[in-house]
Formats: sequence, structure tokens, C-alpha cells
Amino acid sequence: MNYTEALTFLDRHIALGVQPGLDRMQGLLEAMGRPDEGYPIIHVAGTNGKTSTSRLATLILVTHGLDTGTHISPHLQRVEERLGVNGRFATEEEFALAVSDVEAFATLRDQQGADPNTYFELITAAAFAFFANQPVDAAVLEVGLGGRLDATNVVDAEVCVVTSIGIEHTEYLGPDLASIAAEKVAITGVNSILVTGPLPDPALEVAEGRARELGIHHRHYGKDFSVVAADRGVGGWLVTIDGAEDRYEDVFLPLRGRHQVVNLANAIAASEALLGRKLDAGGVREAAGVATMPGRMETLGVGPLLMVDGAHNTDGVEVLVDSLCEEFPSNRWQVVLGVMGDKNVEAMVGRLADVARSFVVTAPESERAVPSDELAKRVAAVTDLPVQEAESVEDAIALGRAQAGTDGAVLVTGSLYLVGEVREMLVGSLRGSNGPPRLSPQERSDGGGSTAEGGEGGWPYSEDRE
Repeated sequence: MNYTEALTFLDRHIALGVQPGLDRMQGLLEAMGRPDEGYPIIHVAGTNGKTSTSRLATLILVTHGLDTGTHISPHLQRVEERLGVNGRFATEEEFALAVSDVEAFATLRDQQGADPNTYFELITAAAFAFFANQPVDAAVLEVGLGGRLDATNVVDAEVCVVTSIGIEHTEYLGPDLASIAAEKVAITGVNSILVTGPLPDPALEVAEGRARELGIHHRHYGKDFSVVAADRGVGGWLVTIDGAEDRYEDVFLPLRGRHQVVNLANAIAASEALLGRKLDAGGVREAAGVATMPGRMETLGVGPLLMVDGAHNTDGVEVLVDSLCEEFPSNRWQVVLGVMGDKNVEAMVGRLADVARSFVVTAPESERAVPSDELAKRVAAVTDLPVQEAESVEDAIALGRAQAGTDGAVLVTGSLYLVGEVREMLVGSLRGSNGPPRLSPQERSDGGGSTAEGGEGGWPYSEDRE
């Protein structure tokens, strides 16, 4: 298979949609000879913060000498972004080879009358094939949806992380925080260490109960690890973090948003748990220092300031607005908004209105997107701010910029489909560019300094693509 053929094969399975369950995935991996086995895994679930925590944990493991694979879902611009190793995503050739490895066994199972695998199952299996082809010493695996019945929950992970719990996907996960938490903490097993970020009380009770039931160690934020200090500076945060094993001081994290400091604490706690010891302080500083988060409070232009953020649920928007108020207290934003149909538009808009000057609504290229005319009516129903409709994403950006003027600010949010389209428009395609290697464990096994350079091409991941 070449790259185009690999995409064609995967695209044929999109229509199968979301089908929770593990039997199809187990059958495929058994046929493939279990490429998911043979290396320790950090398995990451949660409502928000999964991708950031996964990426930061990957970088920490690399600075501690481990070739580390990463499976992030979904992607911003190109599907091979979901498969990574050592801080870079797979090349087209590597991606095609991994999908080819999967296709042979998936086709055989289809011929034998097995239920066909979904798109996400095939991508996840391709990640495991990619890890085997590298090969890797460890892997960080992000849950796609929920946890208990997610295709990634076929692994027996050494460390299971739940970053946060909020109301989402109630049709699959249940109507309340406790139900949703139960689905997500179900990724833990009898051989796991459970790491949880700051959780609301009903979710924390579920997590503690799960740990007691399995008799496993539970490290949770605020008790076993925490952020001691976080001082905002130019381009990021200077932080001190108490891990479960040691304190890490003078760590610079070049990201916007105080919540990213918590994600770093989650990643540190998870890495300590996987390695079974305190981390090298220099390795933590190096990993944090090269971190990037495309699609998360990412600036793509000035004159006017243009920022994109993939917040796509109420909790995500809440965090985004709080961060904007802290870091840009005097700004009022021309909000370019596009949302998927299963989201609580009214709650999202109600919070965004606190920092908005006006709204420009549009529909990204997805059958699930709320049509722009319908979105305009729903936004206007919950705010007195001006609302305009744009026929295309390109028109929406042009209109937002014109309204903001050279001294104003434009915020693009509501959907990662929208953010991906805007990045493609303003940054350009990442096709053929992997960026410089982020970190090399062969060069960086002692946790000290690095000559590695940054570059967004190596990490174009983001949170749930919705």
C-alpha cells in the first residue's frame, strides 16, 4: 500500500461510525500477533487534557532514555499525526506501512465473516503496528471515547491516567459525573497504577472506589502530587511541581493557559509511576521546555491577534475563557465559532460571551457540523452581542479580521474541525514535513541538556476532534 491507498482503505470504514465494544479489536490484534504487547504503556483517559498530558508524558519518557510511541486521537490536519514516536509523527511511508500491516489481517477477518472493524479500531491497530516497526521501549495511548468500551482498552497498561471528568457524550457514557467517571476509570486493571488529575467529588469517589476494588495504588492530584507554584512569564510558565516521588523546581513550560501546568503535573506523576522512581530534574526541564500544543491557545497571526483553540465542550470553553481573562484581561474577542451538532451550543456561547465583542458563525467541513444559519439563530438566542453568518470558514476569518481591525483580537473556537481548517489555511499543509526531531533517547539517556530544536511539525496533535 502507498499512502493514498492507505487513506482509501481507512475511508471505506468511516461509515461504520462509533461502535463501542472490544471484541472486534481483540480479534484483529490476535490475528496480528498482539503487536500491543512487549512494552509498558501509559493509558490516558479524561474529558479534557488527554492529548496535552499524553504529549508531555511522551517527552518526559524520551528524556529518560526510552524510545516512546504515542497514539493521539484524533488529528488536526493529517491522519498520520495520530501515530508518533519520540516527539515526531509518522511519515507518509511509515503510516502506509502500518496500515498495510493492518489491512492484510482485517481483510482476512472480513472474508471469514467477522464483524468489520471501525475506522478508529483500524487506526489504533495501525498505531500498534507502527510501534512494533520502530520498535519502541514504551508507549502512551490516548483513549478515543470514554474508556471501558473504547478500542484502546484492549491493553493491560501499567499506568492509567484520568485527567479530568466533565459532562460529555452522555448518550454513550451516562447522564452524570459518576456514570462518566465509571466509564473512564474502567481502563484500569489489577496490574495498573491509577493517576487522576483534579476531579469533582462524585468522580473522585468513583476513582477511589475502583482503586479499592482492584487493590491498586491510586495517586491523585492535590494529595499525592500537585502544582506548588506557577508564575506566568513571557511565553509560558515557570513552575514548581511536587510529584509523587520528588519535587521539580524551575521548570519552564512554554504554553498558554494555567491548565497546561496541571497537565504537566499529570504527566510527571504518570511518568514516575511507569519508571517506578523519581525523575531526573534536568530531563523534566528539557521535556517541558520543548513542548508545543498546536490548536490550544495557539497564535496564528498578529495585526489583529488571531488565536485558535479547540475547546469543543462546556468544560473546555470554561477553561479557555478563564485563561483568556488571566492572560489577556483587556481583550474583547471577535469570536469565529463552528460547532458539532451534539454539543451544548447555548452553554458554550453563554460563557464565551463574557470575553466576546461579537460572533461570526460558520460550519466546518463535517456532516456533523451545525449549519451556519441554525448556529446563528442559536447564538443570537442567548446573547445580545452582534452575530453574523459566514458561508465558508475562509469568509468567517476574513470577516472576523475586518471587524477586529489591526489592533483587535480574533478567537477561533468550538470545534477541532474548524481549527484544523484554519490552520491549513493560515499555516499551510504539513504534508511532507515532519519538523526536526524533538528528542532522541540515544542522545538523551541521562536527563541533561539537549541540542534538539523545536518545531510544530513534529507535534500537530490536539484534543478530541469534534
